[in-house]
Amino acid sequence: MRIATWNVNSLGARLDRVEEWIEYARPDILCLQETKQADAAFPFDRFSALGYQSAHHGGGQWNGVAIVSRVGLERIDRGFGTDDDQGTRLIGADCGGVRVYSAYVPNGRSLESEHFTAKLAWLRHLHELLDSTTTPAAPLAVCGDFNVAPEDKDVWDPNALEGMTHVSEPERRVLSELESWGLVDVFRRFYREEQLFSWWDYRGGSFHRQRGMRIDLILMTEILAGRATYALIDRNARKGAKPSDHTPVFVDVGPGGAPT
Repeated sequence: MRIATWNVNSLGARLDRVEEWIEYARPDILCLQETKQADAAFPFDRFSALGYQSAHHGGGQWNGVAIVSRVGLERIDRGFGTDDDQGTRLIGADCGGVRVYSAYVPNGRSLESEHFTAKLAWLRHLHELLDSTTTPAAPLAVCGDFNVAPEDKDVWDPNALEGMTHVSEPERRVLSELESWGLVDVFRRFYREEQLFSWWDYRGGSFHRQRGMRIDLILMTEILAGRATYALIDRNARKGAKPSDHTPVFVDVGPGGAPT
């Protein structure tokens, strides 16, 4: 089973590229973030033509998350079910025996901003949701744009980013607490190197200068992570015409980790 995540930064602008990537990467489950579409505009028929069911949670101009699956799509939940959702940022579904969440964590803007406090609260709500609805013993994957680089080696220059969001101690602590509940950053089981990024700013030639961050994560419970056979950040999808500023990340889970 191949589980992938991709912040497409407007599905309307990049649907052709997403379809192209699906055709060659063949994910079983693809979590999308920042679709920037209302539910009525989501291209369910285009994904259906590729053999995928899809579920979407979007309000239109901002945010928007989706799960696209060719291994089933059941028990769909949208948001936290509270007033603390901060927009359309979370969708969950059962796909092929795995509970999957597509998450788009708030940016936070600046450490002094009320939006930063809200970002930390959103991550805590995610933690509470998992704790109240499932257990670390269940097959679970939380995928998405976390807007947090877990370690200094996940950013191009920690000194240049000091005092900014995405790398602050409070953000990393809340993310670490979420992982301590029972989730594994599976990519790091395969790669310990520095300079492995999933996002690059459009400005200043950041992609070509290798000035990026690894903020797109696939967190799995051990029952899945222990069966992971391969993981990849697909840098090729960041190239070419009109790319997203993020690129896909995927993890392959072998037989026994979950029904396939």
